[in-house]
Amino acid sequence: MLTRGALRAHLLDVRLAGVVATSREASLRSYRLFAARDPRVLIGIDPEREWGQRELLGLMAERCGVSADPRETAGPDLIDPDRTLAALDAFAGRLAAVAERRAPVLLGTGHPHRLLGFYVALAEALSAAGCAVLTLAQGRSVDITTRFGLRTYHLDYVRGVAMVREPAAGRAGGEPGAHTHSPLPVRTALAAAAEGGGPLPELVIGDHGWVCGAGQLGFEAIGPADTDDPALFVGEAEGLVSVAVPLDDAVRSEYYRPLTRYVLNRACLSR
Repeated sequence: MLTRGALRAHLLDVRLAGVVATSREASLRSYRLFAARDPRVLIGIDPEREWGQRELLGLMAERCGVSADPRETAGPDLIDPDRTLAALDAFAGRLAAVAERRAPVLLGTGHPHRLLGFYVALAEALSAAGCAVLTLAQGRSVDITTRFGLRTYHLDYVRGVAMVREPAAGRAGGEPGAHTHSPLPVRTALAAAAEGGGPLPELVIGDHGWVCGAGQLGFEAIGPADTDDPALFVGEAEGLVSVAVPLDDAVRSEYYRPLTRYVLNRACLSR
């Protein structure tokens, strides 16, 4: 069993927390854009209150452990590993609660190259516990505005985890999927369930727009977020997101495996 101390050491060793690869410049830019309500950074959240740059910096210092000093404008950003561990405990608690009810869940990622394995393990554990892992709107088209213009993607699932892929990306169910922060995929999936009268998820697990888009629509949502993703932490502060876990969301995929073991053990879902 992976101890809390061993996981803390791992977080620091592979830079999931501590000094992370995300730059201070990137984080501050995101806070400026969020304060201006740029949809590229809101990723599905419609904040109730006004969040200025100083308020956002204070929130991110509280939730992630970044420096609260606005005069620090360069270098790598910081994540407090103890805040990560506390959030992982809360994350595991939500998994345990939904597993106890055997409630339906939806999992999706905008980071398939990095986080797919993490979510697949959660999907398999929840399915084994009796939860229905939903695969809503599979194959539906989703038009997403990117820096290259409007692109059409298809909603697809790999072992119970949703993602989007370009039509020419390969056979259905294959890899890789596309990187996206858009809330449109989860909106498409949830709309399909509502239209079809099928089961709706009691918990949405994912990142970026999957969490924010679901939370804004009133679904309980949990997931990881980096220091340049203030939307999830604002959503958490305003009660739209149940748990936002501060960590670097773009390290090597195998570095997330100890986190998987830890949360599944904490949720009593380990096999």
